[in-house]
Parts: sequence; C-alpha cells; structure tokens
Amino acid sequence: MPYRLLIVEDSPELLEAVSDFFLEEGAGLWEVVTASDGNDALAKATGGSFDLMILDIMLPGASGFDICKAVRRKDDCPVIFITALGSENSILKGYETGCDDYLVKPFSTRHLYAKSLALLKRAKGGQVSEEIRCGDITLNKKTMLVKVKDREIQINSREYFLLLFLIENKGSVLTRKSILEHVWGDDLDVNDRVVDNTIRRLRESLAEAAGQVKTVIGRGYRISED
Repeated sequence: MPYRLLIVEDSPELLEAVSDFFLEEGAGLWEVVTASDGNDALAKATGGSFDLMILDIMLPGASGFDICKAVRRKDDCPVIFITALGSENSILKGYETGCDDYLVKPFSTRHLYAKSLALLKRAKGGQVSEEIRCGDITLNKKTMLVKVKDREIQINSREYFLLLFLIENKGSVLTRKSILEHVWGDDLDVNDRVVDNTIRRLRESLAEAAGQVKTVIGRGYRISED
C-alpha cells in the first residue's frame, strides 16, 4: 500500500508543484492528500491517519503551528514545515512545536523529497517498502524496474502504471473504465480497445508470468499470484 502524505500549502501553484513531484517521482509510493486552508487541513490531519505531513505555517484559518500541535497530541507522524518564515525565532518555534524538519522558501522540491524519504525511513524503522511482489513479478515503485523471476524486463511507462494498478488491487476485478480513469486520466482519445491492446503488450513483456494477468469475461481484468 502507498504511504499517505498530507501536503498543506495556500499557494495553488506550489501545492500543485509539490504534489505532482511526489506523485511522479514516487511512482505509486505515495497517496497524496492536499489542503490549502488551515481549518480544512486541521480536520484532515486529526481525522485521518498519515505517514508524513508537509505543512505551510501561514495559512488562512488554523496555522501550521496549530496543526502540528494537534497532530502531536495524537501520534508521532513526521512533520516538515515549508514556510517563508526564516528567522531564528520562527525556526526554533517550529521545532518546539514538534516538527521534524524545517525548510525555508524558496526551496528545492527534490531536496524536500529527499528529506521526506529520510524521515519516512526513520519513522518506519529504516524500512520503506519500495518493492511489491505478485507471484513471479516484482515491481520497484521507486526505480520503476519490473522483474519476472529476478530477470529485469522492459516495459513502457503506460504498461508500468497499468501493472502497478493491477498489483495494488491484486485479486480484484478492475473494469476497463476504472483502468482508463486511473492509468490514462483525462486523456479523451482513448477507449476500451486501448486497454485491451496495452494488456496484450504487457502480457507479451511478462513472458512466463503472462498468465498471472487474467481476463474476466464481460467485466475486465485482474492479477493473481499464479
């Protein structure tokens, strides 16, 4: 399962940039939840379970400090502040409030991502599961490498995300519509035949593991351990 990440930022451009970077760089490693309002963020932070939070401090409604304090009353979820407040007093207040790291704007998104991975690994006891396995198929969500019986195979990005979607829903029947929505998103120039053709190419690439991708007649596709 992906790690749940809450990103709170009132700048729509920065919120989108950070969110997109994590989703693209992580390739399935993250489930990203966003908020641009402090009160909405506070409700999400205290009402759900997260593996990591990235919080702006100056927000409409509750501040990032308020959110961090509330989080610390319920769990030890790692928290990174991203803020324009770069004074020594603000940084000290951030750590006193309970944050694990503090980045002053402007910052490198890649730097933020590296810090996030480091905090997550530390919080999970040094283990961040980047590999998922289904029968003879192993998929690394960080490197996007796919192996069949420890032999690396070459697939294109669309086939990769289709395979990832299948494995993350192992055993479940996925309709063509759900596959289109998840893998192709808002691309209007695709139809059910595109899904079938991509499944065919994926099976060819999987070679001896092709049989793990099952056709469920009249419903869609699923993947199994054998």
